[in-house]
Amino acid sequence: MGGVSDLSYWCELAWLHPGEVVAGVLVQVEGSRICEVSRGVPAPRGVVRLTGLTVPGLANAHSHAFHRALRGQAQGGTESFQAWRERMHAVAARLDPDTYLDLARATFAEMALAGITCVGEFHYLHHGVGGRPYADPNAMGHALIRAAREAGLRITLLDACYLTGGMGATPSGPQLRFGDRDVDRWAERVDALAGEYAGSGDVVVGGAVHSVRACPPERMPVVAEFGHRRAAPVHVQVSERRTENRHCVETYCATPVQVLYEHGVLGPRTTAVHATHLSDVDVALLGGSSTHVCVCPTTERDLADGIGPARRLHDAGSPVTLGSDSNAMIDLLEEARAVELGERLTTGERGHWTAADLLRSATMVGQASLGHPDAGFITPGAWADLVSVRLDSVRTAGAGSGCPAETVVFGASACDVHSVVSGGRRVVVEGGHVLGDVGPMLADAISALRE
Repeated sequence: MGGVSDLSYWCELAWLHPGEVVAGVLVQVEGSRICEVSRGVPAPRGVVRLTGLTVPGLANAHSHAFHRALRGQAQGGTESFQAWRERMHAVAARLDPDTYLDLARATFAEMALAGITCVGEFHYLHHGVGGRPYADPNAMGHALIRAAREAGLRITLLDACYLTGGMGATPSGPQLRFGDRDVDRWAERVDALAGEYAGSGDVVVGGAVHSVRACPPERMPVVAEFGHRRAAPVHVQVSERRTENRHCVETYCATPVQVLYEHGVLGPRTTAVHATHLSDVDVALLGGSSTHVCVCPTTERDLADGIGPARRLHDAGSPVTLGSDSNAMIDLLEEARAVELGERLTTGERGHWTAADLLRSATMVGQASLGHPDAGFITPGAWADLVSVRLDSVRTAGAGSGCPAETVVFGASACDVHSVVSGGRRVVVEGGHVLGDVGPMLADAISALRE
C-alpha cells in the first residue's frame, strides 16, 4: 500500500495486549510498523489525537466481496436458500475484471470504515463466461488485490479450488466460471499468482478447499500441499448447512470434518469456516489439530444456517475468528457480540465470552489466521493498525472509564469508528474514507451490474 508516513498518535484510551485498557498511550510509527509505545503520557504537541477507545486493526477472516451486490435484494422473508443461491450466481455471471474491481474497491472501503485493516477474501470467481480463462488467468485475483490496496486494506487472497457443482456433479451455468476443471491446473495458476506477490507484505496468497461438495477428497491433498510449500493459510467452508453433512455422509460415509482430517487438510495454518453443525468427534478433530474456526454470525443467521458451538471449539483447542461472509452486513463488532449472544440463545446461559475474548478473536487471532501473526497488537514491531471507536455516540455514551472495551463490543457499531490507520496509512479520518463518499461508490458499482 502506498501513502504510508512516519507519524505519532496519542490515544485517549488504548486496548493493549493481553486485554488491558490504558489511558494516554503514545504510539510512534515508522513506515508501516509501530516502533514505540509509551503508556500514561499526556498528549504532546504535533501528534494526531485519537479519542475514544483505540484497538488494533480488525481482521475480516472470511469475505465474498461480490456478494455485497445482494444486500437488500436477497433478504426477503419468504425466499429460500436456493433462491438466494440463484441470485448470487446471477451476480457472478455479470462480473468481469473491471466491474469486479469497482465493486470490490467500494466493498473494501466499506470494510475500512468499519475498522477492518485486513480481509481474507475467499476467491472462487476465477474465469470468464463459460469457464474460459482470461488472457491473464489471474485477472480476477489481480482485481481483488488492487481493490484492497486502493481501499487501504491488506488482503489474504484465498484462492478456492472448485471442481464439482455438488457431490460428484458436473459444474454448469455460472459455476463454470468458478473452476479450473483440474486440480493441477488450479495449483499451477495459484502458484503463479503467489509468485507475483511473494515478499510484498500487504498481500498473502493462500489456498482454499471451497467445500467437500466442490472439491473431491482425492484432490484436497494438492491444496494442503500448496499451503505447506508456501507456508500459506488454507481455508475451507465446512458444515455450514445440515444438507451438506447429510450428502457428505451418504457419499463418503464420513462427516465433512472427518473427510478433511483423513486427507490432511486440518492443522494450525488451516481455518474451517462456519463449522456450524458438528458432532463431538468433529469438535475434537478440529480442536486437536489446532485448526482455526471462522464464524460468520450475520450471514449464518441471514441464511438460516444455525448457530455453531464456538465456545466448545475454542475450549477444545481451535482459535476462533470472525468473518462477514456474504457481506449482508459489514460490522465486525456485530459479528463479535453475536458469538456471545448466539451462545446465550442456544444454552439459556450468559457469560460464555468476555469482551477481551471477542476483541482477541477480531484482532490478533483473525490476523494470524490470515498469515499475519505480527498484526493485531499495539506493540513495537507490529503492523501499524489503529482503529479508534467513539465513546460519546448515542450507542456508547455513558461508558465511563471502567468498561470501555465492554461498551465497544456490546454496544458500539461500525458507524462509531471514526479513525483507521492501516499499515501506517490513514485511510479513515473523522469517519470518512480517504477515497471519498463510499455510498455513491457502492451504488454506482452495483447499478452497473444491474444494467
